[in-house]
Amino acid sequence: MRRFGNALAAFSTRWIPDAFVFAVGLSVLVYLLALGLTDHGPLQLVDDWYAGFWGLLEFAMQMALVLVTGYALASSPPARRAIRRIAALPRGPLSACALTAVGAALLGMLHWGLGLIAGAMLAVEVARSCRERGIKAHFPLLAASGYTGLMVWHSGLSGSSPLLVNTEGHFLEEQIGVLPLSETLLQPFNLVFLAAMLIGAPLLLMSMHPKPEDAEEIEDAPEGEGGPGGDGGAVLTQEQRRTLTPAQRLMHSRVPVLVIVAAGLVYVVPELVRSGVVGLDLNLLNFTFLIAGLGLHGTLAGYASAAAEGAKNASSVIVQFPFYAGIMGIMEHSGLLEQIATWFVSFSTPLTYPFWALISACLVNLAVPSGGGQWAVQGPIVISATESLGLDPGVGVMAVAMGDQLTNGIQPFWALPLLALTRLRAGKVLGYSGVVMLFAIVVASVCITFLR
Repeated sequence: MRRFGNALAAFSTRWIPDAFVFAVGLSVLVYLLALGLTDHGPLQLVDDWYAGFWGLLEFAMQMALVLVTGYALASSPPARRAIRRIAALPRGPLSACALTAVGAALLGMLHWGLGLIAGAMLAVEVARSCRERGIKAHFPLLAASGYTGLMVWHSGLSGSSPLLVNTEGHFLEEQIGVLPLSETLLQPFNLVFLAAMLIGAPLLLMSMHPKPEDAEEIEDAPEGEGGPGGDGGAVLTQEQRRTLTPAQRLMHSRVPVLVIVAAGLVYVVPELVRSGVVGLDLNLLNFTFLIAGLGLHGTLAGYASAAAEGAKNASSVIVQFPFYAGIMGIMEHSGLLEQIATWFVSFSTPLTYPFWALISACLVNLAVPSGGGQWAVQGPIVISATESLGLDPGVGVMAVAMGDQLTNGIQPFWALPLLALTRLRAGKVLGYSGVVMLFAIVVASVCITFLR
C-alpha cells in the first residue's frame, strides 16, 4: 500500500500544474466547446465571458473570509496550546496517525480553513511530541493524516455549496429556492459518509505505516511571524509597551476587542439558539469565527497579524473567482449549459445520476480546485439535470459537494499551506492521501447511490 501511495504521489506531482493554469485552461476549453457546439460566434462568446466575469464578487469575498477567519482562529495562542496538549496523547506511531487523522477530519467538518491549518499544525506537533518521547512515527504519513480534513470539508458545516444554497439571494435561487441544511448536509447518506471516513481513514493510514526503522522523522518546522507557531506581535514586553504611541496602544489593548466581541455575542448567541445548525449560512459562519478569533487573540494587533498571514493563502481564491464567473457566463449565455445538462441526462437514470454527478465533480475539481468556484461552474448543470430527472435539488448539491472534496487527496493546491508548515515535498504526502481518496470515492459512491 505504501508503494501504491508513492506511485500516486509521483503522478500528481508531475502532471498537476498550478491552479491558476487550471482556471485559464478551463476558460479556453469552455470557450472552444461553446464555439463548436452553440451558434454563438467568437466575438459574441467573448461578450458572454465578460458578462459573467464579475458575477461572483460577493461570493468570492465570502470564501476569502472563510479562509482568513479560519486561519486566524487556528493560529491564536489558546488554539495552539490546545493542539500541543492533544499532540502529547499518542503512545505509539499508529495512535499518532489515528489521532492526527481524526482531529483533522473533525476540524475539517467544522470549518475547512480551520481543518487545513489546524490539521497541519496538529501533524507537526504530534511528530515533534513523538520525537521528544522517542516514538518513531513516519512524518510524511502524519502530514497526510493532517490533510484528511480537506477530503470531508464540503460535507461539513463550512461546505460552500450547501451553505450558499441556504443563503437568500444565491445565483440559483430562482430555480431551487433556498435549501435548508436538512436537505443537504444533514441527509442520511452524507452523515453515513462522514462516519465512515472518521473510522475508515485513520485505520487505512495506520495500515500504511512503515516499519519503525524506515520512519522519517520531522525536522525543525519554520516559526511564522504571525501564523501558526508565532505570536504575531500579540505579546509585548513592558519596555515595548512604554514606547508605543497612544494610537499604537489601542491596537495592543484588550478594550477594543472586548467591545467588538461583546457586541458580536449579542447577535451570534441568540441567532445560533434560534436557527441552530440548519440556519447556518456563509455570513453567519464567517461572523462567528471572526468573533471567536478576536476573542482568542485578545488584541487587534494579534488578530490583524494572523489575518494577514491567512490572507496570503486567500489570494488565489480572489484572483481566480472572476475566471470561474466568466466560465459560468459563457455556459449560461451561449446555451452550452443546457446542452451539457441534456447530455448528462441522456445516459443517466434517477438511480445512477447522483453517482455520475459525483464522479464528474471529482474530475472537475482537478481543474477547478475551489469548492465555490466549482459550484459556480457545475452547479447550474447539475440542478438542470436533477430537475429533468425528478430528483431533489439537495441531492444534486451534495453530489457536487462530495465529489469536489474527494480529489483534494491528489490536488496539491490546497496542500500548499500544509507543505509549507511541514517542509515536505508534495510527492511525499499526496501519495498517502491519494490512497485515502480512493477509499473515500468508493464510500461516497455507495452512500449517494443507495442511501438517499
